[in-house]
Amino acid sequence: MNVESLRESFDRQRRHAASGVDGATVESYGEHLEENLQSLCARIHRGRYRPQPVRRVMIPKADGGERPLGIPALEDKIVQGVVAEILSAIYEEEFEEFSYGFRPGRSPHDALEALSHAMGSEHVNWVLDADIRKFFDSVDHESLMRCIEQRIGDRRILHLLRQWLEAGVMEKGRWFASLLGTPQGSAISPLLANVFLHYVLDRWFVDWKRKYARGRVVLIRYADDFVMCFQHRSDAEGALAALKERMSVCKLELHEGKTRLIEFGRFAHQNRARRGEGKPETFNFLGFTHYMGKTRRGDYMMKRKTQSSRLTRKLKAVRERARQMMHRSLPEQHEWLRSVLRGHYRYYGVRCNSPSLKSFYRQVRRIWRDALRGRNRNRDLTWADYDKLLTHYPLPEPRLRNHTLQMPIPLR
Repeated sequence: MNVESLRESFDRQRRHAASGVDGATVESYGEHLEENLQSLCARIHRGRYRPQPVRRVMIPKADGGERPLGIPALEDKIVQGVVAEILSAIYEEEFEEFSYGFRPGRSPHDALEALSHAMGSEHVNWVLDADIRKFFDSVDHESLMRCIEQRIGDRRILHLLRQWLEAGVMEKGRWFASLLGTPQGSAISPLLANVFLHYVLDRWFVDWKRKYARGRVVLIRYADDFVMCFQHRSDAEGALAALKERMSVCKLELHEGKTRLIEFGRFAHQNRARRGEGKPETFNFLGFTHYMGKTRRGDYMMKRKTQSSRLTRKLKAVRERARQMMHRSLPEQHEWLRSVLRGHYRYYGVRCNSPSLKSFYRQVRRIWRDALRGRNRNRDLTWADYDKLLTHYPLPEPRLRNHTLQMPIPLR
C-alpha cells in the first residue's frame, strides 16, 4: 500500500463514473493528483483514513424489481482497488476450479463452456437451478470477517474491510447503518462475495460430494449464480436438503420461487414421455435459457438462447435511448447503435443462439426507423427509404463471436 499502487488504482478508475457522496470526480481529483495521493497514503498508514458512506441508487432488475447499487466515494474506490488486488493474488490459489466470477482471466463464457462440457461428458440427469435470495444484501458481516480471518492475518487490512462494511449508506440525504451485506458497485464487493461463497458454498460442496454423492456431481458458480448437475435423483434431492440447511447456518436463504430441481439431460425426453409428461423444463444461467434440443443427426445436445426477460429489458432501454437521441446527427445515432449491437453480439453470440440474435437485430432496425420517423411528423419514412439510408449507415448483422463449446449427446 504505497503511492505507486494508489496511482495505478486511480488510473483504472472510469473517467465518467458517477460520483459518491463527496462529489469528487476523477477529473477534479486528478488536478492535484500527487498531492492527493500523498495525503491519502499518509492517512492510511497513520490510521486516520475514514471511509465515507456509499451513495445508494436503485437500478431495474430483469424480473421487474429493483436492485440497490452502492457508489463509493472516489478515494474509497482507489483504496479498495489496491486492497482487492492484494487479496485477489492471495485467494487465487485458494479458490476452487469451478468458481468463475470476478477472477483474473475468467469470464461468464468460461462458466458457460464448463456447463456445456459437463452436459456433454458427464452423466447429467438432474439440474439444481439455485438462487440465493438477495445475496449481496444478506451477507452477515461477522460471518464474512471470520471467513477472511482464516487466511488474512494483517490487522490493518482487516480493519479497512470492517470499516467499509460498516460505513453505512446515504440515500436521499439520509444516512442508514449497514448491518448486513456488501454494497454492489464497490471495487471490493465482488471479491468479498467470492471469498464468502468460497467458504459457505464451494468448500462445503467439495466436502459433501466426497462424503455423500453416489454418482457424478458438478457445481458451476459465477459469483452468486450457480447450478449443480447430478447423475442420480437421490443425490440431487439430498444436496438440495443439505444446501438449504447450509444456507440457514450461514444466515442466507434460498429463493423458493427461483430454486428448482429439474430433470435434464440426454434421457429427459424419453423418461418424461414414458411417464406421459411434457417436454423437459429449462433453466436460466448467466443471461441464457438452457434447454435440450436435437441436432440434425437426431442427437441430443444442450442448447441456449437469450433469456427473454433480458432481451425485453434491453430492447426497452434501446427504445428509450433512441427516442432521447432522435434529434441528434445521423452519424452519432449510427455509431451508438453499432456499439449496442456489437456489445450484444459479443456476449450473446454463442452457438445455437442465432434466432435470438436475428430477432434483436430486426427489433433494433425497427426502433431506429421509429425514432427517425419521429424527427419529422410531416414526412413518413417508408421502408424503401429506410433501406436506402441503411446503405449509407449500415448496422452490423448478427455474428457468432464467442464459440462456446457445444458437445452433441448421442441418444443411446
